[in-house]
Amino acid sequence: MARAGDDPGGPSQLPTMRDVAEHLGVSRQLVSLVLRGAPGPSEESRVRILAAAAELGYRPNASARLLRQRRTHLIGAMFVLRNPFEVRFVERFVERAAEEGFGVVLGAHSAERPTDVVVADLMAQRVEALVAFNPDPASPALQDALDRLPVVWLGERSPEPRADTVRVDEVTGLRLAVDHLRALGHERIAYVGGDAGIVGRDRSEAYRQAMAGAGLGDRVEVIPGDFGEEDGAAAARQIAARPASHRPTAVVSGGDLSAVGVLSAFARSDVAVPDDVSVVGFDDSYVCALSYNDLTSVRQDVEATVEAALETVVARLADRSTAPREVLTPTTLVTRGSTGRAPGAEGTG
Repeated sequence: MARAGDDPGGPSQLPTMRDVAEHLGVSRQLVSLVLRGAPGPSEESRVRILAAAAELGYRPNASARLLRQRRTHLIGAMFVLRNPFEVRFVERFVERAAEEGFGVVLGAHSAERPTDVVVADLMAQRVEALVAFNPDPASPALQDALDRLPVVWLGERSPEPRADTVRVDEVTGLRLAVDHLRALGHERIAYVGGDAGIVGRDRSEAYRQAMAGAGLGDRVEVIPGDFGEEDGAAAARQIAARPASHRPTAVVSGGDLSAVGVLSAFARSDVAVPDDVSVVGFDDSYVCALSYNDLTSVRQDVEATVEAALETVVARLADRSTAPREVLTPTTLVTRGSTGRAPGAEGTG
């Protein structure tokens, strides 16, 4: 049996309430009452209409329903698909938001889809709040969103006083990484990253502070780069080209993908990890635990980030008069096979 709305010569259309009504020979108003669960229709009518709707494959039009409501219970989420931590955050955020009665509209951020495009699209979906990783503060659409609804700034220190912020405790995270390497006898510890927006500058500064705290302030070396694999690979090739005596014995990367690029380039350059150079990432995303990476990394807590972001959204929707807050999520260091004792430091604790 062909379903209502099917057209053998064209695209299939989802059946409507009118299709259900015409299929049974009843009024559209009666079908609407039954499908909305409203009082009035007889039990016989309910059974017949629900059975017909199931047979025809009817699905309620969520967009139309939302247009009739003052609230949508939708949260917009802007993130980068290639960032493992952000993807994992979104997976859990969708699950937790559903438990609190919210849907999540996803907005993929990329060079081709900048902040302005993504936020404008999310606003067009009538989201009630926005959570966004590292948005462009100059975006007109973002500025409009900040005037209209709660915005939770994720991933970096927010330059926008109207936004709530949830970000990782980078200072503690980089201190844990440097202290771990220092305990293994490393003194020449370089940092890969440092010029990629607010988060890049903040992490490189946290590295500088950690080096100073470890008594290695005169050994600071920042190799500028972004957070991608090629950025890490370029830095690693630069290091590998130096005489062994002039190389750092450890590299801390601003992100896991960059650290993976470091590992790959070192392998192609016959620089042994960790015998020649130890490598530490940041985020502890799934790529770290892969057997061929086995990467030590500063762990961002996905669950803590999700909970803080969702709690902030719910609180802000309930009361927009309170001052914006900043939440720092905790870090730990997960040690794996990419870090070992510094060359010549076999007796170091």
